[in-house]
Amino acid sequence: MRLLVIGGTRFVGRHLVDAALARGDAVTLFNRGQSGPAPAGVESLVGDRRVDLSALAHGRWDAVVDTCGYLPREVAAMAAALRDRVGRYVFVSSVSVYASTATANTEGDPLATIDDPDADVVDGRTYGALKALCEAALIDAFDARVTVVRPGLIVGPHDPTQRFTYWPARLARAIDGAPVLAPGHPDAPVQVIDARDLAAFMLQLIDGDRHGIYNAVGPTLTMGQVLQACADAAGVLPDLRWTDMATLQARGLQPWSDLPLALPDDADHAGFMRADARRALAAGLHTRPLAQTVADTLAWWRSLPPAAQAFDKAGLSSERERAALAG
Repeated sequence: MRLLVIGGTRFVGRHLVDAALARGDAVTLFNRGQSGPAPAGVESLVGDRRVDLSALAHGRWDAVVDTCGYLPREVAAMAAALRDRVGRYVFVSSVSVYASTATANTEGDPLATIDDPDADVVDGRTYGALKALCEAALIDAFDARVTVVRPGLIVGPHDPTQRFTYWPARLARAIDGAPVLAPGHPDAPVQVIDARDLAAFMLQLIDGDRHGIYNAVGPTLTMGQVLQACADAAGVLPDLRWTDMATLQARGLQPWSDLPLALPDDADHAGFMRADARRALAAGLHTRPLAQTVADTLAWWRSLPPAAQAFDKAGLSSERERAALAG
């Protein structure tokens, strides 16, 4: 297969390229050339989707996978440039497109809207609604030749967000019997997908010429299961100090950023980690065991240079954690 990847050198794109090369696909990357070199044997086209698509003026591909589309006008421009020269357009969207996370969402549930669709700032307010508009632009351009995957939290080796990686690394620093702040309740839902499983699923969708929309998420686990898997991978027996979210928020700690994977314990977030994956499973989605993702993520983190092991995007410093534990 001739595959074009928009992005392709970071996280999901990196795993996608590795998987495609491993099975013998001919891979072309289009990106700014700022996140590392393309792997050996991969054609690299340099350009900036925001201002210059000229590098894509020639060439034909069986499919394109867009791993980094956030603004509708940019996605629409990419669609116009490629519409007559690619067979299928696969778009990495997000479960954040849904209008509500109070209940578990299926693919047909209402989508988020925004009063300024031309916004060019992607943040917590705009992210989901802009992704929904990106999807709409592609469906308008490609109709049945577009495939949309809506992953939840994507995890695994090479994750730049630090959200999931924080926990294997934190438990690896623990010692037997030492207190570790555990946010919320052990039965709080957690739903993730390993980037490698997402990559394999997208290739499978292309192979089957499947169109439509898929919630690409793993099974709903619990926070207790995640922290236990992290402790097992690290070989430690910590004293997990479960503290309810309202108390932690009252102490100035922010869900999701300071407390990775943890959400406010309220009705508005009750369904966020419970997206319905039945359609994706029927299409062949396979997810590896949590223990494997945790072990591989920990091994990758341990392989990083010391400076790169620091958590500056998510999680708590040792000092802040001690303060939170002390109350």
